[in-house]
Parts: sequence; C-alpha cells; structure tokens
Amino acid sequence: MKTIAIAMLLVLSTGTASALRASDGPVPHAPLRNADCIDTSQINDWHIVSDRTAIVRTGPKRYLVTLQSSCPQLSHPPGLIFHSRSNAMADQGKICGGIGETVYTRGQPACAIQSVSIIDKARFDQLTSDAKRYKGGNAPAH
Repeated sequence: MKTIAIAMLLVLSTGTASALRASDGPVPHAPLRNADCIDTSQINDWHIVSDRTAIVRTGPKRYLVTLQSSCPQLSHPPGLIFHSRSNAMADQGKICGGIGETVYTRGQPACAIQSVSIIDKARFDQLTSDAKRYKGGNAPAH
C-alpha cells in the first residue's frame, strides 16, 4: 500500500511540475536563419487565420506567423504590413521571428511577432481554409 501511495505522489507531483512549466509563459523561439526568413518584397499572398496567427507565402516558401498576444485589429483592411527590427541594409524587409518584429494594418497599432516558422503546402492549405481574411499579391513592407 505504501508503494502505491508513493507512486501516486510521484505521478501527481510530476503532473503539477508540468502544469507549472506550461504556465510559465511562452516557450522561447529561435528566429529563422536569414536565408529562411520572410522576404516581404516577395510576398505572394497572406491569410489571417486567427487573432494570433497569420500565414504567408513567398513563391514556394510558406510560413506560419504567431503573434505574442491577441491582435484582432489585423482582421480589418487594408493591407498587412510587416516591420523588421534590423537596420542592416541586407536584412531590411526580412521577417525572421526575432525580437522587435511587428505586423500591422494601416491606421492600427502594431502587433509583436512571437515566432515565424516554415510550414509545408499541406499545412498552409489547411490553415487557408480556416482563414478570416485573405489578400493576394504583394504586401507592403517597412
């Protein structure tokens, strides 16, 4: 009986520790390498999937953009504008998921980007079907 009680205590304490880690905040995310970043001058189309999620396509590359917090103003037209943090000429117009990068629509406050990751066509197509808002063509960049 003592063995069962100890085993139960271990299971419960492990579960509690996991729950505490999960509530500590967002998991750190490493930005993409420069060659894999979103080149905002090459955006073919983008979709607002939710208040915290957008997807972007630049030719054959597809990206999932996750925001740090809810950003309902992205659902309002016109345009989707990405702002990079870099002052380096080679990195201007590239969104990698680094600190200081934002996305916004004209006349609305900017929303901080938490992460950017490359996704495959199947995932992009799946998310496209759930999108709230879509825009084909090139999106402006700053």
